[in-house]
Amino acid sequence: MAIKSYTIRLFILLVIICVTNICIAQELRCNVTVNSDQIQGTNKSVFNTLEQTLSEYINSTTWTDLTFADTERIECNMMLIVKAVSPEGLFTCEWQIQSRRPVYQTTYSTPVLNLKDDHFIFTYQEFDRIEFQPNQFTNNLSALIAYYCYLIIGLDMDTYSRLGGTPYFQICENIVQSAQSSSLDKTELTGWKAFESNRNRYALINNLMDETFRKYREYVYEYHRLGLDEMADNVANGRVRIASGIGILREVNRARPATYAINTFINAKADELVNIFQKGTSEEKKTVYELLMDIDPTRQATYDKINQ
Repeated sequence: MAIKSYTIRLFILLVIICVTNICIAQELRCNVTVNSDQIQGTNKSVFNTLEQTLSEYINSTTWTDLTFADTERIECNMMLIVKAVSPEGLFTCEWQIQSRRPVYQTTYSTPVLNLKDDHFIFTYQEFDRIEFQPNQFTNNLSALIAYYCYLIIGLDMDTYSRLGGTPYFQICENIVQSAQSSSLDKTELTGWKAFESNRNRYALINNLMDETFRKYREYVYEYHRLGLDEMADNVANGRVRIASGIGILREVNRARPATYAINTFINAKADELVNIFQKGTSEEKKTVYELLMDIDPTRQATYDKINQ
């Protein structure tokens, strides 16, 4: 009887663990690094604390009302490169982000985002808490982190369903608007302002929410779900699907030259596209090479590998 009772309790415990794992797992599994090599001095305590705080905040926050199994969490890396810190605690940094998602029936993960923000500026004192309120601007660091977390989630969702990332891009848009109307000084406001640059946070989310970019976002879905995910069953068909849509990138890029959204896609996908089409037909190689050179001539050395 005692053995039976123990077995039942063990079974119940295992069920609870499994259900908990399924229901409360957060959306992101992020490796966070704070690099302070450029800062003079031996006291690194504030940077170590910041790294731990960022990691806990990003990985433990439930960003959406969706249910993610632990195995479904979005894999990403974030590196904060600290360039300067003022006596008042103003951090001037570079923010590097990469995210990826698995390809169906393979061990391969495809890059979705590879982005660098050169104007990641915020005020922070050691042990400050980072809290994000969806309808309230609290401070620049929490807004910056939330913006990029929702960007990662939105881009990931776009790869699984047509325009699936829209609700999360809308949150990014709200964060931008809140930052613009906040009392941030000119330095911390850098990156949020409209028309300040065609490659800042405002410009990127403005691209993604613009109807002009609808075809581009639909191609992101086709690239992943109808291209990469189909390659496990038929490599040639998947490659054809990817090739057939690259013209959309050129079309959108010509309508809005040097747009940040297209640049962000190419930054993530350039090497992958080369690897895919090195094994393509002669016609595929010729077509894709010409399109990519039209969109992104600065990477000629990379795209030349398609024809090698």
